[in-house]
Amino acid sequence: MTPRRIAFATTTAIALSLPVLAHAQEVTIVQPGGVGEDTRSLSAEEAVKLADPSFTEDDVAFMQGMIHHHYQAQQMAALVKGRSGAPELDVIAGRIDASQGDEIAFMRSWLADRGIEAPDPAIHAEHAKMGHMKGMMMPGMATPEQMAELATLEGVAFQQMWLKLMIAHHDGAIVMVDDLLDQPGSAYDPFLADFAADVKNEQQSEIDRMAALLDTLSEDPRSNLAAGFRDAGEAALNMKLVSAQPKAPGFFDPNNPAGLRPEKPADPDAEDVAEVAEADQAAGEGDAREPSLVERAPLFSFSNTDMAFQGNTLFVGNYHGFQVYDLGEDGIPTLRAAVVCPGGQGDVSAVGNLLIMSVEQTRGRKDCGTQGVREDVSPERFRGLRIFDISDPYRPKQVGQVQTCRGSHTHSVISGPGTDGKIIVYNSGTSFVREEKELAGCESDDLASDTSYFSIDVIEIPVANPAAARIVDSPRVFGLEDRVAGLWTGGDHGDGTQDTRRTDQCHDITAFPSKNIAAGACSGNGILLDISNPMEPKRIDAVTDDGFAYWHSATFNNDGTKVMYTDEWGGGGRPRCRAKDKRNWGADAIYDIDGTKLEYRSHYKLPAAQTDKENCVAHNGSIVPVPGRDIYVQAWYQGGISVVDFTDSANPFEIAYFDRGPVDKDQLVVGGYWSAYWYDGKIYGTEITRGLDVLELLPSEYLSAAEIAAAKQAIYQDDRFNPQQQTEVSWPAEVAARALVDQLARAGSIDGQTKANLLAMIDDREPDAVFALQTPAGEHDGLARQRFADLARAMAALLGG
Repeated sequence: MTPRRIAFATTTAIALSLPVLAHAQEVTIVQPGGVGEDTRSLSAEEAVKLADPSFTEDDVAFMQGMIHHHYQAQQMAALVKGRSGAPELDVIAGRIDASQGDEIAFMRSWLADRGIEAPDPAIHAEHAKMGHMKGMMMPGMATPEQMAELATLEGVAFQQMWLKLMIAHHDGAIVMVDDLLDQPGSAYDPFLADFAADVKNEQQSEIDRMAALLDTLSEDPRSNLAAGFRDAGEAALNMKLVSAQPKAPGFFDPNNPAGLRPEKPADPDAEDVAEVAEADQAAGEGDAREPSLVERAPLFSFSNTDMAFQGNTLFVGNYHGFQVYDLGEDGIPTLRAAVVCPGGQGDVSAVGNLLIMSVEQTRGRKDCGTQGVREDVSPERFRGLRIFDISDPYRPKQVGQVQTCRGSHTHSVISGPGTDGKIIVYNSGTSFVREEKELAGCESDDLASDTSYFSIDVIEIPVANPAAARIVDSPRVFGLEDRVAGLWTGGDHGDGTQDTRRTDQCHDITAFPSKNIAAGACSGNGILLDISNPMEPKRIDAVTDDGFAYWHSATFNNDGTKVMYTDEWGGGGRPRCRAKDKRNWGADAIYDIDGTKLEYRSHYKLPAAQTDKENCVAHNGSIVPVPGRDIYVQAWYQGGISVVDFTDSANPFEIAYFDRGPVDKDQLVVGGYWSAYWYDGKIYGTEITRGLDVLELLPSEYLSAAEIAAAKQAIYQDDRFNPQQQTEVSWPAEVAARALVDQLARAGSIDGQTKANLLAMIDDREPDAVFALQTPAGEHDGLARQRFADLARAMAALLGG
């Protein structure tokens, strides 16, 4: 707020002197008390004062609280001098000190003009320092302990902590404004209303500037990579890119392959955007103007999505259809076919000679046409599961369709084909419910007993006659007693928590058929299902998380004793890995499975700060099958690929990564990795805009050559990998044994000589090796004892072979 406005507000404040009331007769004015209390009489002056709408108690509390809030910002600004060593931070601190001082003066005057006490923020600050203000801190304010720690820091450490605290502080001021405006009758006073709007706008602008500076302070090589569609900067740790392939012809716009939004035609009478931005930057206010961009989406979406592997064939889903690759002996893919069949989102699964694909968009057609569907209700529209015959994978033929009320966002192969010749699939629709006139049985009223919300679809596909595929049930897996809506009802979990989506759908359901369990990431909850009868899944546990916005996907470890859930905060299209973003929002949540219960252990989030031009949040991944360890490779959109060890589920840590810079330096383009999966010795990543990448893990202090060799020789059931179906992999005995020896040595459970002796025994197939591994239980921790036991079994199998 400018000094001129403050002066104007002070000199023209509305006086509270009461108007003269003329009455022809006496009027009795009273105000009853509570139950049993006396009624009190009011004078005309008192009654008028009570009815004065010019300000409320909420207005007063806001102004008094904001004085304290602003004063702490001045205290933090005063710490910068001599500690930061960064001219940019000095400028920001100076601007904050000046603006907060002006606004404190305005708030004190506003209160005084209304005969209300204006608090002394210095006294409040001293009380806070002594711990007397617990429970009275305004949103975003730093604790006394944080202020004390900040005062001990210098250089980059000071800059990082100061910016994080000040961003949270400014965000708290915005929360205070929003809370004020939520109250009836508040901010009716025009000067207060104007002031509140200024606070919100100015605080947000300052947050943006501070966040941009904070992002530059990261020492992680991923944090400030150069932008580019085909020439972006790259950073890697303990892995390397071995192949990067573009999409198939027809699966991108040749005139705009990066999918940039076009600029609107320039208005000849408008200010020159570049000149204004340059002037703003010179004034230390950042780039305040951007070119005006077209807001409408194009007719076609060409985003690469999920993958399925079968033998030496890779199927890559896309909103426009799917692409088919042959995998050579070296794992490098060769594009063989591109199948045009729009409808999004194009997630795929392969089972024998059948390919199953999810379709959710309203423009999807039964005939795979590209013209879309114009009518609100049409017999040509298709939303559900497509089924293709891929006996000739280069010329797939559509042989079945299952229409569903909410389309198909994802699906999960649960079982089959068994002796009955049927494949069982769970379908997850996340879109709106279509009209009953288009598909019989669809009910959009979420309060109706037969609502199409709050369920999943169980679909059976007869292999011999896929055209007869059908929904056999829509179980109410979110129900409680006689209610279909028995889980999270939507909203936040309290002050400072995430706004979590209502649980009326699952986004992903990952099945582990050999364990008879499935993990559902179901918008507002993570759930655990008993699928011992695949036709009748039963919920056996459900959890929620006050930092999750949208439970998105789930992955078990190899023995089904842990599950990692992901949170797609922002829907995948927003930058959610900036330095200012909360570490437990848009993250993974790791749970141990104790019997039928999910037990929370920890969160994991990509440790590298990303820019505001990179959509980044937790997304799809898979297990890297290393015996004796739980390792997960995961896509983070434009945050790249991260490989995390969660063997100790309470303490996950990153062991490898690969990342590129933003698709574009000026626009936030939805790009990066949709999925990252380990298959047959390689990591495959679908790049939403760029194409398909193949990467390899490299030996490091975290992962030995023997462990990588074991992962490369992991044996998958039916030589197949579908993204939402897990099978327990196994290993040849020798490679498993060598990997376990390395793990025991890395953990210090055996010394170098013992390691050499064990490896020699493996080489020579010595029977004594098994006896050498009979280690007293008390000498090692639980994980080491488990590895000794696994190694003994591997050696026994090796000798038996």
